[in-house]
Amino acid sequence: MGRIYLVELEGRSYRCKYCKTHLALAEDLISRAFHCRRGKAYLFKKAVNVTVGTLEERLMLSGLHTVGDIFCCCCGQIVGWKYEAATENSQKYKEGKFVLERGCIVDESDFCSEFYIDTCPNVSDGEDV
Repeated sequence: MGRIYLVELEGRSYRCKYCKTHLALAEDLISRAFHCRRGKAYLFKKAVNVTVGTLEERLMLSGLHTVGDIFCCCCGQIVGWKYEAATENSQKYKEGKFVLERGCIVDESDFCSEFYIDTCPNVSDGEDV
């Protein structure tokens, strides 16, 4: 099978909700106005540490597109899809872009605050008694 080499992103990033692998930089975020079957989704210029599944044509709210589901390369969870082609000229800007489902990702700032919650107690041990 081989070893998985992960790309570590520098700067604020979005990570896989399931394994915390880096997926995209906040600076590559194009739009938060996308939707998927399970809720909100974000459009990104680039994504890393993902593999693209089989391409298929899907009829979406914005028209017919050729897309492939994208999977986290570390844990294998579906985290969104990649636009390969759009039939309508008004949708061509999506080609080559990635959509990450909001329910499958965490913002690094959310992850960090979750991580540090126990390291910054509000009261001292003496007041806890």
